[in-house]
Amino acid sequence: MNTATPRAPETTRMYQEAREAGAAIARQLDANASLVRSLAAALRAEPPRLIATGARGSSDCAATFAKYLFETRLGVTTTSAAPSVQSVYAAQPDLDGALFVAISQSGRSPDLLRQAEAAKRAGARVVALVNVEDSPLADAADFLLPLRAGPERSVAATKSFLCSLAALLHLTAEWKQDDALRTALAGVPAALDAAWPLDWSPLVDGLAGAQNLFVVGRGLGLAAAQEAALKLKETCGLHAEAFSSAEVQHGPMALVERDFPVLFFTQDDDTRDGTLEIAAKFRARGARVWVAGGDYGATLALPPRLDPACAPLVAVQRFYAAANELALRRGRDPDTPPHLNKVTETV
Repeated sequence: MNTATPRAPETTRMYQEAREAGAAIARQLDANASLVRSLAAALRAEPPRLIATGARGSSDCAATFAKYLFETRLGVTTTSAAPSVQSVYAAQPDLDGALFVAISQSGRSPDLLRQAEAAKRAGARVVALVNVEDSPLADAADFLLPLRAGPERSVAATKSFLCSLAALLHLTAEWKQDDALRTALAGVPAALDAAWPLDWSPLVDGLAGAQNLFVVGRGLGLAAAQEAALKLKETCGLHAEAFSSAEVQHGPMALVERDFPVLFFTQDDDTRDGTLEIAAKFRARGARVWVAGGDYGATLALPPRLDPACAPLVAVQRFYAAANELALRRGRDPDTPPHLNKVTETV
């Protein structure tokens, strides 16, 4: 491990870009208002028989969020479609009458582009959530929802991920005409500002010398766990694996010994109590456990009374600040992880 004195956390691009997420989301909600209303009206007029998502990396974590959001709030079956089905196997799934949602920061990954094009040929309506508006994927879509995150130069995607979740929430609120979700989403930028200065130093201190950990969530919070595990590998060189709290006892629990670190993401919905019960079981085995949540016994604080669909955005942004600090503590530059590029052009 590098023992040199680390630079100040606020000097990294990762920190600065994650900190900008609230402003970016506010900008997105305002600029996309008429676009989202138009798309939502079209989807109400011709409801899709199912929704398929296409994404890679952090965007695929956003696709997990889309699944739980669309299925719980809209009642539409949502599945993650593997890009390799088209780009490698050249197979053509039946997507006639479906909605295909492609999520990408750059919009330049060849496999996602082929997947979107194949979905359109199969009769799906293609919606692209893309940050780079003049990208090939944006051009291929029937409907573009710009993420409007602004330039993101750190290899670690932060504000583009959070803007993806905000765009999915915006579409869901308008599609369902859900005033409560509209109000909750409008309050997300302020909640991000409130969460940013909260003390998560116990997590940074606890993981400074770690080699492995589990990150656990369920339902709408599973995407937060997946994104956190990805970022810990990417920026901190820390082997982290994400699990649903419903699955972590089916095998992974056998690896947990005294002082094994486990990070939980929770939200105030029907998954909360069960997730906290699993956290208690890990503690009973001697694991080091941190729980990110509101005011119900969490060890990593977040603002209370967050809508459970909006809570993952706030938790993940605060996690980004902790991951940035942890990377520097471990002698790594979170902006330029080894062997990685900002745009991964998978075929």
